[in-house]
Amino acid sequence: MIVSIEGILERATPLTAIINAGGLGYLVHIPVSTAAKLPANGETVKLHTHAVYREDSQSLYGFASEDERNFFQLLIEKVSGVGPKVAIGMMSKLELPSLISAIGNADAVLLAKTPGIGKKTAERVVIELKDKLGAFAHTSSANPLQGLVPGNTAAAGKVSHEDDAILALLALGYKQSDAAKSVGKAVEALGPNASTEALIKAALG
Repeated sequence: MIVSIEGILERATPLTAIINAGGLGYLVHIPVSTAAKLPANGETVKLHTHAVYREDSQSLYGFASEDERNFFQLLIEKVSGVGPKVAIGMMSKLELPSLISAIGNADAVLLAKTPGIGKKTAERVVIELKDKLGAFAHTSSANPLQGLVPGNTAAAGKVSHEDDAILALLALGYKQSDAAKSVGKAVEALGPNASTEALIKAALG
């Protein structure tokens, strides 16, 4: 099992990072919250990972902290109807402390706002995980990545945060028209200078 990866960040999108480790380029799927903490291209980064092996594919998922990786594992292994894409969507919509709080308080309404999560699935998340959150009791919202350069993230210098946000929603399963409409409303609400992460979170809401 691959539990972490450390190497040079070649490039990143709001939902993926390509990391060169030992001369090999690894495509790592990440939530928006992790993408916002990535260093600039060419810098060293370490992600805590979970590998998913299927008959027709192999996928690697990476997170800023072990707690986030462990929570992702709980979601996909313990909750029926929640696969990697839905789990990444949940963790892109809400930071880990907010997810832990929502589950602990049985707030299925908040969880159901995540794309791909209906009311019944949200209720299953609460039922299946509410008694399994002891390990996250001291989870903090501050989870800096090794190699993080303050004020110099991978998202810096991109031509269009709006386009990046639309691509992220498409990767989460949105239709092109719905993604463009949701991001457009987010731009109207937050302004043209909003970050990609802020636009995605607003669009998911």
